[in-house]
Amino acid sequence: MKILAFSDLHLSRRAAAQLVAAAPEADVVIGAGDFCNRREGLDQAMEMLSGIDRPFVMVPGNCESDEELRLAAPRGAHVLHGDGCEIGGVRFFGLGYGVPPTPFGDWSCDLTEAEAEELMAGCVKTDVLVVHSPPKGVADVTSTGQSVGSVAIREVIKRCRPQLALCGHIHDCWGKAGMIGETRVVNLGPSVNWFEIEGAA
Repeated sequence: MKILAFSDLHLSRRAAAQLVAAAPEADVVIGAGDFCNRREGLDQAMEMLSGIDRPFVMVPGNCESDEELRLAAPRGAHVLHGDGCEIGGVRFFGLGYGVPPTPFGDWSCDLTEAEAEELMAGCVKTDVLVVHSPPKGVADVTSTGQSVGSVAIREVIKRCRPQLALCGHIHDCWGKAGMIGETRVVNLGPSVNWFEIEGAA
């Protein structure tokens, strides 16, 4: 399976156009949250991405709620937030929002570590984990040098051992990658990112 993945579109028309142009080569497209800005412009973001006609897996970022994304998402899109889906024999599980809570205020959609752990309890076996927030210790360092990733997400990666864990959220780490056990973790950013993966035997 050929996967096209991105995060943190933040209403960038240029990035959206590049993603739409690349999408015909993909078997699945993944959007790892923050399609809009501060809970505004989500419909506009979905319009920018409307040229994507491949199976689309999405998680909400901290800039849009789960409910808002489910209402705005294209027909047939798989919006995941504490649940999973299977496409072409590949198992996906998703969790959105900022984990742990951000300092951004009331508009930001966040989860505590305990809430994230509870929502990911159903993740048993998965091939691709799609999360908005990075796991603690990998691609999670801000410009001030703080490691702000999620312990709960790191623990679910260690427990479920997906082939890929795809995230965003920390703009300073766009394009950064690392390993947790045998799982490759990538902080995507809004550029075109390609991955090849095999489904469960």
